[in-house]
Amino acid sequence: MPHLENVVLCRESQVSTLQSLFGERHHFSFPSIFIYGHTASGKTYVTQTLLKTLELPHVFVNCVECFTLRLLLEQILNKLNHLSSSEDGCSTEITCETFNDFVRLFKQVTAAENLKDQTVYIVLDKAEYLRDMEANLLPGFLRLQELADRNVTVLFLSEIVWEKFRPNTGCFEPFVLYFPDYSIGNLQKILSHDHPPEYSADFYAAYINILLGVFYTVCRDLKELRHLAVLNFPKYCEPVVKGEASERDTRKLWRNIEPHLKKAMQTVYLREVSSSQWEKLQKDDTDPGQLKGLSAHTHVELPYYSKFILIAAYLASYNPARTDKRFFLKHHGKIKKTNFLKKHEKTSNHLLGPKPFPLDRLLAILYSIVDSRVAPTANIFSQNGIHAITSLVTLQLLTLVGHDDQLDGPKYKCTVSLDFIRAIARTVNFDIIKYLYDFL
Repeated sequence: MPHLENVVLCRESQVSTLQSLFGERHHFSFPSIFIYGHTASGKTYVTQTLLKTLELPHVFVNCVECFTLRLLLEQILNKLNHLSSSEDGCSTEITCETFNDFVRLFKQVTAAENLKDQTVYIVLDKAEYLRDMEANLLPGFLRLQELADRNVTVLFLSEIVWEKFRPNTGCFEPFVLYFPDYSIGNLQKILSHDHPPEYSADFYAAYINILLGVFYTVCRDLKELRHLAVLNFPKYCEPVVKGEASERDTRKLWRNIEPHLKKAMQTVYLREVSSSQWEKLQKDDTDPGQLKGLSAHTHVELPYYSKFILIAAYLASYNPARTDKRFFLKHHGKIKKTNFLKKHEKTSNHLLGPKPFPLDRLLAILYSIVDSRVAPTANIFSQNGIHAITSLVTLQLLTLVGHDDQLDGPKYKCTVSLDFIRAIARTVNFDIIKYLYDFL
């Protein structure tokens, strides 16, 4: 399908595999297909585009929206009911509370004339949320074709691997399809495809090449890169609009856009700047932190214990592990300060950048600095603490860099500046300077 290849770029292998699995409309397809890959790797877009282009009967459900079993089952049935209804609005709303009722009602809905001899596709996006629902739900969807005796295929879209889904009791194994990350060449091709009609494709491709040269090392999310491309393109073509440069004068265009791309580096992922705010920032040529209404890094409001976790992460990143006994142990004995000063005179740890640290070291430092301020509980240092760390990683305040070779535990880095940590410490009346070896 040439027209499908023009719409879905850089996913020819995955499209070909899915088309071969779908087969003809009246053929029984594979009972379940598990599609996984990192965010913005094209899973949802390719699946929806393929089903719409082939005009296959399907329902698409986001498991984040349907956070209970009843909401999920009813939304699937009602969408199928609208597909089978000959007139819009004539079908009644279906209620369903258990998976057994779902199988019975699914048989009734798919018995309609226009669905009886065709494969029905149920697409469950963000399928990892199914693991938090009833234990029989995931195995039931995997065997829905067998249980309902209908021509149905269930597609699971997720960002985690199938091994994290597989129930301990065993279940029907789906066909697993992996969507790899886009390479820099793929991103160049996809982003260049979005060029405005008033400019040539070569001109916009040169701009995308500059954009990827700046952001590819820190951001490979297609959605974020597309957002950045739209925000910064007016500034890039500004000399062309004013008549100060031609489309081929790449050197002058680069000098014009370079300082603005550096400003945009401060807002990658956090989306602290709306489109209107960014236009105002470029027009006034001000610093991002000075823009009114902008929630800069120093103004991010974190939960109380998350602030201490972030402070502990910063101390673990910039203080050598050998100094933990000196700073965080009450009765550490006598330690000569001259040994530390000699090391300090050679190279500052802040000049070398953050170092990775294991989770157990982070929790040990956290316990030490929190102990004198609040009454710690088991939840702070177990479940709630882990959730808070995950949230900090999501906000790009911490980075997961790997695992420890011996204990196979996660390792992290703190990615924020000292000024940001000072601002956080002031909100909890914490004196961080006395714990920082480089500033003593």
